[in-house]
Amino acid sequence: MKLPDIVLLGLIPSLITIHLLLSPDTKVEESFNIQATHDVLVYGTPTSDIASRFRASYDHFDFPGAVPRTFVGPVLLAGIGGPIVSLFGFAHAQLVVRLLLGLANAAALILFARSLGKGLGVDVQRWWILLLASQFHVIFYASRTLPNMFAFALSEYSRQLSPLQTFSPILTPGSHPPASALLSPSSSSPAICRSEVALLLATTGLYLLLTSQTTIPRLIRPFAVSFTVALVVSVPLDSYFWQKPLWPELWGFYYNAVLGSSSNWGVSPWHFYFTSALPRLLVNPLTFILLIPVALTQPGTSNVARGLVIPSLLFVAIYSIQPHKEARFIFYAVPPLTAAAASAQTTSSPHPRRVRRLDGHAAHLLPQLPPAAAPLRQLHALVGSGPSPGKSPASSSVTAVHTDVLSCMTGVTLFGQNPAGLPKNPHSRALENSLNSDATTAAAVPVMTFDKTEDKSVLADPAFWSRFDYVLAEDPASVKGGQWETVGVVQGYAGIEILKPGAVVEQDTEEGEKVLGRGLWVKRIRDKVRSLTGGWWAGPRMEPRIRILKRVKDAGSGARIVSQ
Repeated sequence: MKLPDIVLLGLIPSLITIHLLLSPDTKVEESFNIQATHDVLVYGTPTSDIASRFRASYDHFDFPGAVPRTFVGPVLLAGIGGPIVSLFGFAHAQLVVRLLLGLANAAALILFARSLGKGLGVDVQRWWILLLASQFHVIFYASRTLPNMFAFALSEYSRQLSPLQTFSPILTPGSHPPASALLSPSSSSPAICRSEVALLLATTGLYLLLTSQTTIPRLIRPFAVSFTVALVVSVPLDSYFWQKPLWPELWGFYYNAVLGSSSNWGVSPWHFYFTSALPRLLVNPLTFILLIPVALTQPGTSNVARGLVIPSLLFVAIYSIQPHKEARFIFYAVPPLTAAAASAQTTSSPHPRRVRRLDGHAAHLLPQLPPAAAPLRQLHALVGSGPSPGKSPASSSVTAVHTDVLSCMTGVTLFGQNPAGLPKNPHSRALENSLNSDATTAAAVPVMTFDKTEDKSVLADPAFWSRFDYVLAEDPASVKGGQWETVGVVQGYAGIEILKPGAVVEQDTEEGEKVLGRGLWVKRIRDKVRSLTGGWWAGPRMEPRIRILKRVKDAGSGARIVSQ
């Protein structure tokens, strides 16, 4: 392999890693897998008194979610990541496990790129990498612990192993898939991670049958074997962690597809994937307006393009029947569609030239950054720097924190709550009693317990708030009891603004001095630019999203606390 090709292939893991480092925190869609990975790392897998130990420590018994999810992915991440976390320290554990997932997806994408090079030539491989690198979503989400991204790795890895691959042109008519296809990873995805992959397999298999590239027995055998193996892995493992007989993905399919309950999270028009999601995923409008049509109509590329495009678009079209739609549900279609566009590039440009990257990385990154992890990190610094409000140093080792819904949805994870990797139950007062009885431990390890109560009737009770030292809140008015001081504000992206000389930024005058994290970073850059341009600024506009509130207790200062 030539050096330029090695460098190009290295772009994929490099960009995934850069996106991870720029956005290391998670959002609510990733919460189950990241919390489960934390719990497996910290608490392990008990062999005695299993049910009570799970209920005392594991997050999924406190917050089971709408449907149960599989532990296969978290167990793999924790098992592989455990030694690495031991080497670098638990404070980096979330980065480590996310990086492992990102590199797994990068490896699958590299294998697909190599299969393109072997089947269609190195020019197609090069153009595919350049087009993929210029896109945003697949690269950004590759390291995020969504169930879709576990399934994505399996699906992409399968494209060059099994007869159930959208890139069927690699197989010449009458050729046989390799023996490894009998354990096709893609066939295991519907049983373990995401049931929609079964639809992708069906559209691919149908295309292969209609084009006489395979037979029904050759399709059924690898699917049956790998699907059965996946069930043998998933059902016992997940029944153990959930403490009841369970096949999670069947439960999820019934809840979302049969009952239609996914519509509770919103619905989109039938054409959403074609008119909104795919154009955003492919980024460059020339990809779907020009390159894919050219690939489908040119004699030299039409056979290849049909094998790449038809199964993918048929999958998207059938999946559009489901009312609830999200772009991540159709990520699997991006690599083959991009490959079709790459094949057209080689016919229109026999001598490679530089590609104009229409990449929206900078424009898309700020809206995607979860804000809540910034106040969480600041909170650890505050708690570690002194006693909790209203407590003496001897009794301050356990600090009670309430996190509201937005905080939990935008970056508050167990890794962030527990950077030391302490084996504790965050809802148990037994930990507080234990630490308070051990002065050495209390002094060395400031521990925070986190409450995530959402019940509005409970939150309306002033007495409820008396138990907390700090609150992460979107709206300070929602905190009904006691007197609170705002010690930090984390901002979020709110669009693009253009400021003229003399224009005042409202947030600077209200609470700019307390801005934390990336909001502070943007503010400093804005102030520096305006000082150089005579007051002009064109860039991201930030607005307050989450506030850190610190309870003020009367210790001779005159502060008033509501009755408890």
